[in-house]
Amino acid sequence: MTVWTEFLAAQGATLADSTVAHFGAPDDELQAARDGAVLADLSHYGLIAFSGEEAQTFLHALVTNDLRKLDESAAVFAALLSPKGRMLANFLVMRRAADILLLLPATLLPPLQKRLSMYILRAKVKVRCASEEWVRLGLSGPGAAASLEALLGRAVPEGIMSMAHGDAAFAIRLGDERFDLFVAPDAARAAWANLAGTLRPVGAPAWDWLLINAGVPAVQPATQDHFVPQMANMEILGGVSFNKGCYPGQEIVARSQYLGKVKRRLHLAHVETLARAGDELFSPDLADQAAGQIANAAPAPGGGFDVLAVVHGSSVEGEVRLGSRDGPPLAFRPLPYPV
Repeated sequence: MTVWTEFLAAQGATLADSTVAHFGAPDDELQAARDGAVLADLSHYGLIAFSGEEAQTFLHALVTNDLRKLDESAAVFAALLSPKGRMLANFLVMRRAADILLLLPATLLPPLQKRLSMYILRAKVKVRCASEEWVRLGLSGPGAAASLEALLGRAVPEGIMSMAHGDAAFAIRLGDERFDLFVAPDAARAAWANLAGTLRPVGAPAWDWLLINAGVPAVQPATQDHFVPQMANMEILGGVSFNKGCYPGQEIVARSQYLGKVKRRLHLAHVETLARAGDELFSPDLADQAAGQIANAAPAPGGGFDVLAVVHGSSVEGEVRLGSRDGPPLAFRPLPYPV
């Protein structure tokens, strides 16, 4: 347990493997995430930092997005692919002073940092884990922007993915009233106390539910090397550049885009039972193979699970079931963006 998680435990957090499971009322917290304003600890996400005069060009050559103009004004979404064009991880990419930071699920951080380090060779780049350098928080709901502006002492730009910087904190606007906030450890306790005065503390499942319903996928250990970016709607979310030139897996991504061969897409759905990332999906129209796979899942307000599911296009209009051909059915809902 870290100093920060010890502090959260003193605030009433129930922890599971250094992740905040809840603050005493998980069902109420899910409803608060749906209907109100919430504050979440994001320790289940970690940070990798890159520094050095060639850090930006180094990363630009490896990921799916164009990083040549990356600066402190805005973050971008991107992914690292296998040679077969499938995502090993996806992440937010942002600049803070001399560092370029990647935010991604903490479970993927050690192997991804090791893999990226292998590419450095003689490049003037240094890589390190920066998870202890910034406390990660999530804010969502009515009044989140006002609470954040009061904390930073400045206005938060309106554009999605825009960034606002303070002396000991910075933030990214993920939606109209949804933000990632990064706070220096020596300022984090005071920041939490200020924000918790107007926003309800919630566990990681509530934040994961918000991202799922925003249609934002996160590669998990069970889904590494499974999806080309378009299967996860990454190009719709602004995470793929088709004009930047070569990077590992680029040919597969370009072929999928220009030949129209993306047969599976990310969809939002609900299922009335436990679902996990990596669970297979089945449909009568594909008798000899799985129709898809769960990308992300989180408990839903009122029961069951909301999921992001990568599903074959021919199956979505029919019946899709979880785990087996007679498993519980998925009820599909519209994503908040056009596909």
